[in-house]
Amino acid sequence: MSRPRLLVIDDEDAFRETVGKLLTHRGFDVSTSSDGAQGIRAVLRGGIEVVILDVKMAGLDGIETLRELKRIQPDLEVIILTGHLLKSTEQEGLKLGAFAYLTKPCTVPDMVQTIVAALDARAQRPAHSGAPEAPAPRHAS
Repeated sequence: MSRPRLLVIDDEDAFRETVGKLLTHRGFDVSTSSDGAQGIRAVLRGGIEVVILDVKMAGLDGIETLRELKRIQPDLEVIILTGHLLKSTEQEGLKLGAFAYLTKPCTVPDMVQTIVAALDARAQRPAHSGAPEAPAPRHAS
């Protein structure tokens, strides 16, 4: 069985690389992108199952990136990761189809638990269905 493929999109180099390494050690196949446009290109190449996406980034911010990711791959699970949680941003992200929000700093076990829940939700949906049936949004801190 292949390892689940994740993409971490965050403009903070040290954070992105650290999270990538920690998740790789937990059995995930992790790619990283330093901005929204690069992340979108990675998803277009195919194979990504879950994206961990920072909200505050230069260029395309997390909400704009989420909007584009869900347009090109509606069944993609996206976990928003932010140090600046605003209720309006959270509501907009969930409305656009984010699976969950995690607030920085979060523990690795919390992140892994949320990723596993996103993978489970994705696996329970019929393959290649049009618009995915959205699971109940989650907010973890």
